[in-house]
Amino acid sequence: MGLAGILGGLAVLIAFAFRGWSVLLLAPIAALVAVLFSREPLLAHWTLTFMGSAAEFLARFFPLFLLGAVFGKLMEDSGSVTSIATFVTQRLGPQRAMLAVVLAGALVTYGGVSLFVAFFVLAPMAQELFRTANIPRRLMPAAIVLGTSTFTMSALPGTPSIQNAIPMPFFGTTPFAAPGLGILASLIMLGFGLWWLGREERAAKRTGEGFGGGAPLSAERLASDEKLRERATTAREFDPAEILHGKQTDTPPPITLAALPLVVVVAVNFAMSLFILPALDTRYLAEPRFGGASLADLGGVWAVITALACAIVTVIAVTHRRVPDLRATIDAGANAAVLPVMSVASLVGFGAVVAAMPAFSMVRDAVLGIGGGPLVSLAVATNLLAALTGSASGGLTIALDALGATYLERATSIGLDPGLLHRVAVIGSGTLDSLPHNGAVVTLLAVCGSTHRESYRDIVIVGIIGAVIALVAVIAVGSMVGSF
Repeated sequence: MGLAGILGGLAVLIAFAFRGWSVLLLAPIAALVAVLFSREPLLAHWTLTFMGSAAEFLARFFPLFLLGAVFGKLMEDSGSVTSIATFVTQRLGPQRAMLAVVLAGALVTYGGVSLFVAFFVLAPMAQELFRTANIPRRLMPAAIVLGTSTFTMSALPGTPSIQNAIPMPFFGTTPFAAPGLGILASLIMLGFGLWWLGREERAAKRTGEGFGGGAPLSAERLASDEKLRERATTAREFDPAEILHGKQTDTPPPITLAALPLVVVVAVNFAMSLFILPALDTRYLAEPRFGGASLADLGGVWAVITALACAIVTVIAVTHRRVPDLRATIDAGANAAVLPVMSVASLVGFGAVVAAMPAFSMVRDAVLGIGGGPLVSLAVATNLLAALTGSASGGLTIALDALGATYLERATSIGLDPGLLHRVAVIGSGTLDSLPHNGAVVTLLAVCGSTHRESYRDIVIVGIIGAVIALVAVIAVGSMVGSF
């Protein structure tokens, strides 16, 4: 009965979330279904287990959601994202349109710009480039996915994505965990994706397929679509409804000023992670008033928070005269963080309740019993949970909340670097989260004026298969030579 309750609660969550119902309501309902079937205390699990875990997630990661959304909105309204994307596309030109779109997306997202902000800026530019080069519109979503949602989200060392931050408190790692393996995975994802997109472009030219028809939905329609909004805010860390709030400049800054905040993100993140924080005296964290914490628990998150805060100060300093309404822009960015972080926290609360059920021991034993060692087991767990929840960050947190300590213990016993666990977990969470119901996928297709029938196959190839190949390579190399 207990296992049936867990499966029943999961079915409720998936079925109604796919129909656009709010996860804020669905997650506690699904958790209570599992509790009822297990004959566990109903109110105790709701107010203590569910809310306790959700509150812990908020305490750890809300600053990242908040600063990331504010930074992304500032970069959008100041014209900085537009300036960077325009610079890359003009330098490479229509003859290398595919590469231009991929690299422009990679630059802005690795620099900390929110995914949906990148979508709304890159799609119109990609449309003009692809039309000029006569490349099929159906390839636009896959090109944007490759640049924004693969290696810069999960593999490239130091990426400020929330997915890269989540394992840090569990494993005591930094954003630069397993840098060599991260670079290897990034090269595989990028190389494989570009090969596939080039293959499709050449095939289209041979058959005479041109840019084609279709029309993108306007930002106004997308931002007002409540069903799409509910899916999107679970999948990523920016509420698309806030895209329309604030006001964008008509005079983007020069490329040097536009790119400076991105450089600040990377440089400060690197310095904080490897030099500044390790040199500080943080023994005060062990005091009872700080909960007996340690720098290993907090250092990675602190590094990213500091990097984003410094980048926000930088973008305001160099572009504040270009932003038409600075207060409205900052308010929109702050508001854009609330629904996503609450949605993911609710998913985490659901996962905590499920993990507290007696029947979960069977699920736990089955996952830990997967052959191939802790790396394979961890990869399978994060893949499946990201797929079921439609959220890389939600699935990753649920997996690590339930099993992170066990994986760390097993890794320590066999001399496995926690950094390797970190990198495998993050890459694993960024594979099957791109299933058809994922809010980011649905939003991107609408922004590009395409459909699942036309474009989803290419998204699968570059966003899922490429990531799986990279994940297998990281596990294989890491198992043989360790982390580097």
